[in-house]
Amino acid sequence: MPTILFIYGWRLFFYSNEGLEPIHVHAEKGDMECKFWLLLEEVEIREFFLTT
Repeated sequence: MPTILFIYGWRLFFYSNEGLEPIHVHAEKGDMECKFWLLLEEVEIREFFLTT
């Protein structure tokens, strides 16, 4: 389960294959855990690259 980000004590991560579930990100802090579903139809997602 690769970690995406640590922020304010929360660890955001994902699993590479969770079957038929929609695309989502897990978050955990202590004994708390939740999921955030990424609703692609409602949000514009862009990929960009930084160049030097």
